[in-house]
Amino acid sequence: MSDPIPAPISPAAPPPPPALSNADQRWQFLRDVGVFELKLMLNNLHNFFQVPLTIGVAIFDLVVGGKVQGERFYKIVEMGRTIDDSIDIYSIVAHRERSLNKDYTVDAVIARLEGVIVREYEKGGSAASVKQAVDRAIDGMQAHTGEHASKAADAVKAAADKLHEKLQGLGGDKPEG
Repeated sequence: MSDPIPAPISPAAPPPPPALSNADQRWQFLRDVGVFELKLMLNNLHNFFQVPLTIGVAIFDLVVGGKVQGERFYKIVEMGRTIDDSIDIYSIVAHRERSLNKDYTVDAVIARLEGVIVREYEKGGSAASVKQAVDRAIDGMQAHTGEHASKAADAVKAAADKLHEKLQGLGGDKPEG
Protein backbone atom coordinates (compact mmCIF):
# COMPACT_ATOMS: atom_id res chain seq x y z
CA MET A 1 0.00 0.00 0.00
CA SER A 2 1.35 3.41 -0.87
CA ASP A 3 1.53 6.36 1.45
CA PRO A 4 -1.08 9.07 0.90
CA ILE A 5 0.17 12.15 -0.93
CA PRO A 6 0.59 14.96 1.57
CA ALA A 7 -1.49 18.06 0.99
CA PRO A 8 0.48 20.94 -0.43
CA ILE A 9 1.67 23.37 2.16
CA SER A 10 0.68 26.93 1.39
CA PRO A 11 3.29 29.54 2.13
CA ALA A 12 2.62 31.63 5.19
CA ALA A 13 1.21 35.06 4.48
CA PRO A 14 3.77 37.80 5.01
CA PRO A 15 3.37 39.57 8.33
CA PRO A 16 1.71 42.99 8.17
CA PRO A 17 4.11 45.92 8.20
CA PRO A 18 4.75 47.31 11.68
CA ALA A 19 2.82 50.42 12.62
CA LEU A 20 4.87 53.56 12.11
CA SER A 21 5.52 55.95 14.95
CA ASN A 22 4.48 59.58 14.58
CA ALA A 23 8.08 60.55 13.83
CA ASP A 24 8.36 57.83 11.18
CA GLN A 25 5.04 58.93 9.67
CA ARG A 26 6.29 62.51 9.57
CA TRP A 27 9.46 61.54 7.71
CA GLN A 28 7.49 59.31 5.33
CA PHE A 29 5.16 62.23 4.66
CA LEU A 30 8.06 64.64 4.04
CA ARG A 31 9.65 62.10 1.68
CA ASP A 32 6.35 61.72 -0.19
CA VAL A 33 5.99 65.51 -0.52
CA GLY A 34 9.54 65.83 -1.85
CA VAL A 35 9.17 62.94 -4.30
CA PHE A 36 5.79 64.23 -5.51
CA GLU A 37 7.11 67.74 -6.10
CA LEU A 38 10.17 66.38 -7.93
CA LYS A 39 7.91 64.28 -10.15
CA LEU A 40 5.68 67.28 -10.87
CA MET A 41 8.72 69.31 -11.91
CA LEU A 42 9.98 66.49 -14.15
CA ASN A 43 6.55 66.09 -15.72
CA ASN A 44 6.24 69.84 -16.30
CA LEU A 45 9.67 69.89 -17.94
CA HIS A 46 8.59 66.95 -20.10
CA ASN A 47 5.37 68.78 -21.08
CA PHE A 48 7.31 72.00 -21.78
CA PHE A 49 9.21 70.19 -24.53
CA GLN A 50 6.48 67.80 -25.63
CA VAL A 51 3.89 70.45 -26.51
CA PRO A 52 5.90 72.27 -29.22
CA LEU A 53 7.50 69.01 -30.36
CA THR A 54 4.17 67.25 -30.97
CA ILE A 55 2.74 70.31 -32.74
CA GLY A 56 5.82 70.53 -34.97
CA VAL A 57 5.79 66.81 -35.74
CA ALA A 58 2.03 66.91 -36.46
CA ILE A 59 2.55 69.76 -38.95
CA PHE A 60 5.46 67.85 -40.50
CA ASP A 61 3.26 64.74 -40.79
CA LEU A 62 0.51 66.75 -42.49
CA VAL A 63 2.92 68.33 -45.00
CA VAL A 64 5.23 65.39 -45.73
CA GLY A 65 2.87 62.48 -45.05
CA GLY A 66 3.95 58.88 -44.72
CA LYS A 67 2.71 55.33 -45.02
CA VAL A 68 0.16 56.05 -42.30
CA GLN A 69 -1.24 59.51 -41.59
CA GLY A 70 0.33 60.86 -38.38
CA GLU A 71 2.76 57.96 -37.84
CA ARG A 72 5.55 60.24 -36.54
CA PHE A 73 3.15 62.15 -34.30
CA TYR A 74 1.81 58.95 -32.72
CA LYS A 75 5.36 57.67 -32.22
CA ILE A 76 6.23 60.86 -30.28
CA VAL A 77 3.01 60.51 -28.25
CA GLU A 78 3.91 56.88 -27.42
CA MET A 79 7.35 58.02 -26.28
CA GLY A 80 5.69 60.70 -24.16
CA ARG A 81 3.43 58.13 -22.54
CA THR A 82 6.48 56.00 -21.73
CA ILE A 83 8.09 59.02 -20.06
CA ASP A 84 4.88 59.79 -18.13
CA ASP A 85 4.61 56.16 -17.04
CA SER A 86 8.24 56.28 -15.88
CA ILE A 87 7.65 59.44 -13.87
CA ASP A 88 4.47 57.90 -12.35
CA ILE A 89 3.45 61.08 -10.55
CA TYR A 90 0.76 59.55 -8.36
CA SER A 91 2.59 56.41 -7.21
CA ILE A 92 2.60 57.68 -3.61
CA VAL A 93 -1.19 57.21 -3.48
CA ALA A 94 -1.37 54.03 -5.59
CA HIS A 95 -2.43 52.04 -2.52
CA ARG A 96 -5.51 54.21 -2.02
CA GLU A 97 -8.87 53.73 -3.70
CA ARG A 98 -9.28 55.82 -6.82
CA SER A 99 -12.32 58.08 -6.84
CA LEU A 100 -12.29 58.81 -10.56
CA ASN A 101 -15.65 58.62 -12.24
CA LYS A 102 -14.87 57.29 -15.72
CA ASP A 103 -17.80 59.31 -17.15
CA TYR A 104 -16.03 62.61 -16.41
CA THR A 105 -12.50 62.12 -17.69
CA VAL A 106 -11.34 64.66 -20.29
CA ASP A 107 -11.68 62.00 -22.99
CA ALA A 108 -15.21 61.05 -21.90
CA VAL A 109 -16.39 64.67 -21.83
CA ILE A 110 -14.84 65.42 -25.24
CA ALA A 111 -16.37 62.24 -26.71
CA ARG A 112 -19.80 63.19 -25.36
CA LEU A 113 -19.56 66.71 -26.81
CA GLU A 114 -18.25 65.39 -30.15
CA GLY A 115 -21.16 62.96 -30.28
CA VAL A 116 -23.63 65.80 -29.75
CA ILE A 117 -21.98 67.90 -32.48
CA VAL A 118 -21.86 65.01 -34.98
CA ARG A 119 -25.51 64.03 -34.37
CA GLU A 120 -26.62 67.65 -34.77
CA TYR A 121 -24.55 68.05 -37.94
CA GLU A 122 -25.93 64.81 -39.40
CA LYS A 123 -29.46 66.11 -38.80
CA GLY A 124 -28.51 69.17 -40.86
CA GLY A 125 -28.42 71.46 -37.85
CA SER A 126 -27.19 75.02 -37.99
CA ALA A 127 -24.40 76.46 -35.89
CA ALA A 128 -27.03 77.79 -33.49
CA SER A 129 -28.66 74.37 -33.06
CA VAL A 130 -25.25 72.75 -32.56
CA LYS A 131 -24.50 75.35 -29.87
CA GLN A 132 -27.85 74.65 -28.18
CA ALA A 133 -27.22 70.88 -28.27
CA VAL A 134 -23.76 71.32 -26.76
CA ASP A 135 -25.22 73.60 -24.07
CA ARG A 136 -27.85 70.94 -23.23
CA ALA A 137 -25.13 68.27 -22.99
CA ILE A 138 -23.03 70.43 -20.65
CA ASP A 139 -26.09 71.26 -18.55
CA GLY A 140 -26.82 67.53 -18.28
CA MET A 141 -23.28 66.75 -17.14
CA GLN A 142 -23.41 69.55 -14.59
CA ALA A 143 -26.76 68.29 -13.28
CA HIS A 144 -25.28 64.81 -12.73
CA THR A 145 -22.23 66.17 -10.95
CA GLY A 146 -24.22 68.64 -8.84
CA GLU A 147 -24.71 66.23 -5.93
CA HIS A 148 -21.03 65.30 -5.94
CA ALA A 149 -20.00 68.95 -6.16
CA SER A 150 -22.12 69.80 -3.11
CA LYS A 151 -20.57 66.88 -1.18
CA ALA A 152 -17.11 68.14 -2.10
CA ALA A 153 -18.05 71.69 -1.10
CA ASP A 154 -19.39 70.41 2.24
CA ALA A 155 -16.17 68.48 2.88
CA VAL A 156 -14.05 71.56 2.09
CA LYS A 157 -16.21 73.71 4.38
CA ALA A 158 -15.94 71.16 7.21
CA ALA A 159 -12.16 71.02 6.80
CA ALA A 160 -11.95 74.83 6.77
CA ASP A 161 -14.10 75.04 9.91
CA LYS A 162 -11.93 72.46 11.68
CA LEU A 163 -8.76 74.33 10.67
CA HIS A 164 -10.30 77.59 11.87
CA GLU A 165 -11.11 75.98 15.26
CA LYS A 166 -7.54 74.64 15.61
CA LEU A 167 -6.07 78.02 14.76
CA GLN A 168 -8.33 79.66 17.32
CA GLY A 169 -7.19 77.12 19.90
CA LEU A 170 -3.57 77.94 19.20
CA GLY A 171 -4.06 81.71 19.33
CA GLY A 172 -6.46 81.80 22.24
CA ASP A 173 -8.56 84.67 20.95
CA LYS A 174 -10.87 84.82 18.00
CA PRO A 175 -9.30 86.42 14.98
CA GLU A 176 -10.70 89.81 14.15
CA GLY A 177 -12.61 90.13 10.91
